[in-house]
Amino acid sequence: MSTPIIERIKQEIAQLDVAAVSKEAGTVMSVGDGIVEIDGLNQAQLMEMVVFAASDGATLEESLQAEKPLYGLILNLEEELVKVVVLGEADVVTEGMTVYRTEQLLSIPVSDDIIGRVVDPLGQPLDAKGEIAADKHMALERVAYGVMDRSSVNEPVHTGIKAIDSMIPIGRGQRELIIGDRQTGKTTIAIDTIINQRYEPAEKRPLCIYVAIGQKRSKTANLVATLEEAGAMEYTTVISTSASEASSILFLAPFAGAAIGEYFMEQGKDVLVVFDDLSKHANAYRQMSLLLRRPPGREAYPGDIFYLHSRLLERSAKLSKDLGGGSITALPIIETQEGDVSAYIPTNVISITDGQIFLETDLFNKGIRPALNVGISVSRVGSSAQTKAMKKVSGKIRLELAQFRELEAFMQFASDLDDETKARIESGRTYVELLKQNQNDPMPFYKQVVVLYAANQGLFNGAAVELVKQVEMSYLEYIERDQSPILTELEETRQISDELAGKMDAAITAFREAHPQYFGQNATA
Repeated sequence: MSTPIIERIKQEIAQLDVAAVSKEAGTVMSVGDGIVEIDGLNQAQLMEMVVFAASDGATLEESLQAEKPLYGLILNLEEELVKVVVLGEADVVTEGMTVYRTEQLLSIPVSDDIIGRVVDPLGQPLDAKGEIAADKHMALERVAYGVMDRSSVNEPVHTGIKAIDSMIPIGRGQRELIIGDRQTGKTTIAIDTIINQRYEPAEKRPLCIYVAIGQKRSKTANLVATLEEAGAMEYTTVISTSASEASSILFLAPFAGAAIGEYFMEQGKDVLVVFDDLSKHANAYRQMSLLLRRPPGREAYPGDIFYLHSRLLERSAKLSKDLGGGSITALPIIETQEGDVSAYIPTNVISITDGQIFLETDLFNKGIRPALNVGISVSRVGSSAQTKAMKKVSGKIRLELAQFRELEAFMQFASDLDDETKARIESGRTYVELLKQNQNDPMPFYKQVVVLYAANQGLFNGAAVELVKQVEMSYLEYIERDQSPILTELEETRQISDELAGKMDAAITAFREAHPQYFGQNATA
């Protein structure tokens, strides 16, 4: 016989709108290591944001309006429950806590005001410059544009680094990997590229986004200071995450960078995104996946680690004119161990990108900066991403350096060399010295063209290798002072006409005659 209490409970259950409760709210069943198991969210979607109740009995609206709402991200949909990663301090989450669906896939608030700011992966400001107005919410995860929505890559992104702009050109809409061991200058190349955009006309200048994934806060602060000093922060956004933050925040950082980039790309603007670095991103994703009990694969990375980076980097594109013609250029950075480019993550990202810039520890230790290995480094877009002027002067350089590397290895075993071989070695050493560049000192492309053209025409013939940098600086000063129309014409036309070539030849001859102290007796112009 039923008791009154049992009857009352049955009546309450019958009256309860189970669908409404299960759709909107759930209960924390267990929590640990930033992963929360939630029961009751039967209608939840993958990558949906949930919000934890601000206090006992707090409603969804009250929780969202709290001073610092605590969000979670649904990453596992299982039979009985969902697994959520906490986007923030997981210590405050306890068993029995109420969790509300927001019915929104993970997104970031974006507006033009985000330019010049330092933010976290959820779009919250970190630079004490006030709130950022939200014009639109961009989904962090979205399908990349299809082939028919894209156009060919044919405009350059000038890095300001002679060795890269001449031999490994990067185009707008390309994905170019920067790879090498730690402390070989990978971040320096990315930062120099951002700084160099100040030389581009304002209407054509790419907006820059630098994503720091698990970097030391001091490194990111120094980097922001460098960009501000160079006047580059006025067109740059920095997304900052530190090594001390939860793996879920590190996982979101590059997707936030891509989402912000897409906001501007859809306005028809060009964007440059630096992911520094995807090795730490892969580690964060591995940590998160293992805690979510996803099966480990090679090197304990989950099976979808390749898909993770491919769906991120595929969002780089040069859109067709019908869609506004905007672009996202991606510069992912990968750190290798002892130069091992055949490891799992490096090979994955190499196969996704359109070329790689490989930096070698041995060259770095020899004082060659950037420590570029010309043999392994390649751009699969090639000269179609170069200006006509750069294309004309850069052809000879790669050949000279490749021959020099061969002869340099041969030289160790040969005691007596013929004159032609000696001349080739001397020419190779000159080019190596010429392509060296100081940190945070990018050179606009028209000055690069002037210097490389002069080198091809024999400006440095007879000059000692240790004087090459001095001759280069003196020659550039002479051109800026006495032959400035050459630079102006190069900047405006971006090509070398026969008339301009004649002017540059005359300038080389005049400079050599005016500065005999740099050149030996056998020097010829």
